[in-house]
Amino acid sequence: MATGRTHRPATRSRGIPEATVARLPLYLRALTALSERSVPTVSSEELAAAAGVNSAKLRKDFSYLGSYGTRGVGYDVEYLVYQISRELGLTQDWPVVIVGIGNLGAALAGYGGFASRGFRVAALIDADPAMTGKPVAGIPVQHSDDLEKIIEEDGVSIGVIATPAGVAQQVCDRLVAAGVTSILNFAPTVLSVPDGVDVRKVDLSIELQILAFHEQRKAGEEAENEAAAVPAPPVPLGAAGQAQPKSTGRKGPDGDVPAVMPA
Repeated sequence: MATGRTHRPATRSRGIPEATVARLPLYLRALTALSERSVPTVSSEELAAAAGVNSAKLRKDFSYLGSYGTRGVGYDVEYLVYQISRELGLTQDWPVVIVGIGNLGAALAGYGGFASRGFRVAALIDADPAMTGKPVAGIPVQHSDDLEKIIEEDGVSIGVIATPAGVAQQVCDRLVAAGVTSILNFAPTVLSVPDGVDVRKVDLSIELQILAFHEQRKAGEEAENEAAAVPAPPVPLGAAGQAQPKSTGRKGPDGDVPAVMPA
């Protein structure tokens, strides 16, 4: 089986926009679910709804892959699974190292979705000597002193950083120097990398803060709607049943002077 070091996805050379690349995994997840239910074909509208995008955008994205579907039939599910998997580089083996085996790193090590999507956890690495040799998700943890050796022996090109923020840049520098060219960063810090190295950042606290913003805005809108729904106080009527004119606030000899003098 080919390794991640020697084969790279062809999406960039084919000019597929980054926004489209970011949506391909969404389509693949929806298509995989359809495939598991033995659904042979799917319309653009059905697939777009399952992926959470609009159908026009989906058809545009698939045009970059050279897939246009069949009018009245839709898209062949199995072929699209293969086609998108190929574009994402998932038809080959991608060895991955996870650095930092705390609670988050251990959870990532036990995530079953890696193997089913073309990723193999080649090694778990931690700087704590007490962790060395300890099995996590069936994989023995190795000490960070062996990081460069592990990357070279396993042909690793993808690294996952799940360390505290204070050591993340140092770990990143070592990964890059050892030949890693793609990094998934879970540490709450921004990494500096040279050209040719791709970094994807996952910050759960930022995502929660964004959700908090939307919750606050929705609460404000609800308060405004409730205030708008409260009926205005009735306008006092005069003896003839007509609305009383507004007072100017000026005092005359007989009381307030109305803003508009009655005829």
